[in-house]
Amino acid sequence: MSSFMSTKRTRRQVLFDSYLGLGGLALSSMLMQAKQHHPAKAKNCIFLFFEGGVSQMDLFEYKPELVKRAGQQMPKAVRTEGELATFSEAPNRIIPPYWDFKQHGQSGRWMSALLPNLARQSDKLAFVHGVKVDNNNHGPAVYHSLTGNQFPGSASIGAWVTYGLGTENKDLPGFIVMGDRRGATIGGASVWGNGYLPAEYQGTLFRNGSTPIVDLNPHGSIEQQRAELDLLKKFNEQHLADRTNTSELEARIAAYELAFRMQSKAPELVDLAKESDATRKLYGLDDPVTEPFGRQCLLARRMVERGVRFVKLLHGAGADRWDDHGNIKERLPVHCQEVDKPVAGLLADLESRGLLESTLVVWASEMGRTPFDNNLTTDKPGRDHNQYGLCMWMAGGGVKAGATFGETDDFSVRAEHEEIPMRDVHATLLHLMGLDQNRLTYLHAGRYKKLTDIGGRVISEIVST
Repeated sequence: MSSFMSTKRTRRQVLFDSYLGLGGLALSSMLMQAKQHHPAKAKNCIFLFFEGGVSQMDLFEYKPELVKRAGQQMPKAVRTEGELATFSEAPNRIIPPYWDFKQHGQSGRWMSALLPNLARQSDKLAFVHGVKVDNNNHGPAVYHSLTGNQFPGSASIGAWVTYGLGTENKDLPGFIVMGDRRGATIGGASVWGNGYLPAEYQGTLFRNGSTPIVDLNPHGSIEQQRAELDLLKKFNEQHLADRTNTSELEARIAAYELAFRMQSKAPELVDLAKESDATRKLYGLDDPVTEPFGRQCLLARRMVERGVRFVKLLHGAGADRWDDHGNIKERLPVHCQEVDKPVAGLLADLESRGLLESTLVVWASEMGRTPFDNNLTTDKPGRDHNQYGLCMWMAGGGVKAGATFGETDDFSVRAEHEEIPMRDVHATLLHLMGLDQNRLTYLHAGRYKKLTDIGGRVISEIVST
């Protein structure tokens, strides 16, 4: 059940969880909350993931050298390996940002004109520059960013957090995922999966649109449905009692119970009709461009308001990913327009409701981009993959507002001084949620697994005292 309890479970415990479903899990989670590793700065997390590789030097890193040397050959990328090192030595040309940068807020944060709404929230943000992932290709990099391992099969961040902390609402999933309406993310369900953790900790996918949950309305009377569910539970319990390694069956029993409970609570959660016009406009629901991601962000606020522990929002799919190898001048503004107002609205709304202090908001992608393009013939250049140059930010939930950690070189290729591995970011996220990366473990295949694997450093420079 958790790192605080033995992984060996008695038949009585199995039947207890099976019979009570999410009620039993909710009780267990309340007990677990008293055993957090240290006082939590955040109770909930909203994790914003922009798939494809967000261009750091076009949005968050002001690099005058790119303008000064536009069109010239990029100097060899030092202290890099593989694809990036090879491409930096091949014929290429430096591509400058096409958009102006200005300083914003008391922190003097440099931000691109592509994110005017988010720029007005800049004093809430704490940036980490030069994060390194372990692979330069999308699939492994997505896995690494979201599970701590570049290979499929590991538990996702949301699964680890709910495994450690449980849920605050027995009528809703503790870990909810909202995907892009245009298609699935790379890696599919495994990037919000439970991996080797018990199956009950996997994320629950909500659809993007006016009906996030299908078949929500009960068929027949509640009494009839309860009787059918009780009979099914009886058979499942009989099957369960005589077996070991029953994580998936236990999760299915709990899921049936949760689905029954959600029929009374979830309709109100996903119904945005009672939100004021001002709130809807704040998230961009009045604009068809911003409405899809705005709806995700507004639902995320409503979820944490109701005690959902971890909410993951995915943006970018298929041809609409942030993977702008070509024509970045036209493609990047489209991505930014879709998310700028919704993300800024989320931060402002959380703050106005007193939720930002207890809610950690994270902006992430699987990699950064290169300052150069190797295609010397096109008049619509783009940027390639850069596993060394990811830029992330956090806000709320115990984050030191306006802080900065790390710095990339003059070309925004990699960390200028100290390399920042992804496991440091994961360790920091867990720390803010009241979890110690080294104590949050799960015994699997003879080894105690953890999100940060060999261990990371909590980035204290962006944590408030």
